[in-house]
Amino acid sequence: MSVAMDTIATRLKALKTLAYAAPHVPADNWADTPHAQFERWLDEAVTAGALEPQVSTLSTVHPDGRPDARSVVLLNLDARGWHFAANARSPKGRQLANRPFAALTFYWPAIASQIRLSGPVERLPDAEGHADFASRPERSRASILAGRQSERLDDPADLTRAIDAQLERLAADPALVSADWHLYALAPDEVEFWRADSSRRFARQAYRRAGEHWERCALWP
Repeated sequence: MSVAMDTIATRLKALKTLAYAAPHVPADNWADTPHAQFERWLDEAVTAGALEPQVSTLSTVHPDGRPDARSVVLLNLDARGWHFAANARSPKGRQLANRPFAALTFYWPAIASQIRLSGPVERLPDAEGHADFASRPERSRASILAGRQSERLDDPADLTRAIDAQLERLAADPALVSADWHLYALAPDEVEFWRADSSRRFARQAYRRAGEHWERCALWP
């Protein structure tokens, strides 16, 4: 086992880190709000060819305090926060119902940047969740309707049968929506932007909510 671990360690050490770090990170030209700064960096990531920059890591907490995390897709950003979708009966849905706080982490190697957000999470009106559900491909909707997310699957044929059954329901009623499918908005009270440069003099800026406004400060790397 130690030999295998040494081999893995050697392989990992050989991989290049921060391959796209810029030679210098300007310390000025930061937006007044994290929302505007996020949009700037998102546009940069898209322009730089970042793969799926809309995907982030959503971190939640089990009732016993254990952390949990998974990838989710950012669906929108507005004054209410950063939007994502989830099944209320899924582990993340239950965790958010029990403790409505979370963190989102975006990492875009193409621009050597990371953004971390944390704060309370609000479930958005049902109509918005229904609209998101209706906009999804048919097989995606069938999978959501089949439910049982994260439960043990003993026979893959059971999944096929469950999805086929929901496809039949959708064929009979194209307007069918899942009552368990919801949109959520994370309204951060803290947002941190991190960007690497090739000299390892990394730039970090933190936005912290202060009433109706945001305060911004630089952080030691």
